[in-house]
Amino acid sequence: MAKAIRMHQTGGPEVLRLEEIDVGEPGPGQVRLRHVAVGLNYADTYFRNGTYPMPLPAGMGVEASGVVQAVGEGVTNVAVGDRVTYTGFLNTLGAYATSRLIPAAPLIKLPDNIAFETAAAMTMRGLTSAYLLRRIHDFKAGDTLLLHAAAGGVGLIVSQWAKLLGITVIGTVSTEEKAEVARAHGCTHTINYSHEDVAKKVRELTDGVGVNVVFDSVGKSTFMASLDSLKRRGLMVCVGTASGPIDGFNPNLLAMKGSLYLTRPALADYIADPAEKAALAAEVFDHVGAGRIQIEIHQHYALEDAQQAHRDLESRKTTGSSIFVI
Repeated sequence: MAKAIRMHQTGGPEVLRLEEIDVGEPGPGQVRLRHVAVGLNYADTYFRNGTYPMPLPAGMGVEASGVVQAVGEGVTNVAVGDRVTYTGFLNTLGAYATSRLIPAAPLIKLPDNIAFETAAAMTMRGLTSAYLLRRIHDFKAGDTLLLHAAAGGVGLIVSQWAKLLGITVIGTVSTEEKAEVARAHGCTHTINYSHEDVAKKVRELTDGVGVNVVFDSVGKSTFMASLDSLKRRGLMVCVGTASGPIDGFNPNLLAMKGSLYLTRPALADYIADPAEKAALAAEVFDHVGAGRIQIEIHQHYALEDAQQAHRDLESRKTTGSSIFVI
């Protein structure tokens, strides 16, 4: 029997239960996967609290790494014994488990120089960073970027990668400790939003011009400050809503603030094409494998500590990446 975190209703961390499950044998197009490490992502809380609707009861988590134990009929992209990682959305839900059945299509073979723990901490965050920096805007050396949650898992990858591209990163943080972490990983400037006016500080740092792009994963509480930090015809990228959904607004606001652009992307739409997913993954693995980007795993949890892991995540106690070690 395997162990898995499951939920029978939406709500707070208390709805997460550790249960024994019978994994069974893979059907057509499936594999049975033994997990070694499982990723903990803020998006997991959206499934748990009902922001992302799903049929119940259900498993939890969309990212993990492990070893293929068995393959079903028609599976050709992986074989028994392969080291793999994955991330996705509803098609990979159920990652908080010691082993599971999963469609073979989302699986990505791991290079030998990428550890399982590293993969679980970086697959979603790395692919997210990749599409943000390599697909969503034509960044050039000398551009400026306002990055919210700069000390988080995505933030630390984006900061390092942006520095490689010659982008000046202004990162927002909630504590001086997080500011030190962000600066150590590529942020040129940090703003402590707990006592500094973000938009005002951005204008000071950019000689009144504003930034080219904002990556905002916070949402409701930072939305207006993000818009006010952009230069004329700048791009606002709403990556997440950690503080809650953004209130409705009149699109004329974008014109009034400088003919701004706004997008709300989803990772699923940037990895739907297998060729594009492979290209983005290869670029991430190359940077990490060569040591140009460090993956910082600052929190390790046991599977039975899922409730506490979610509490830590939502209270913003974490920095870098968090994983479950199986």
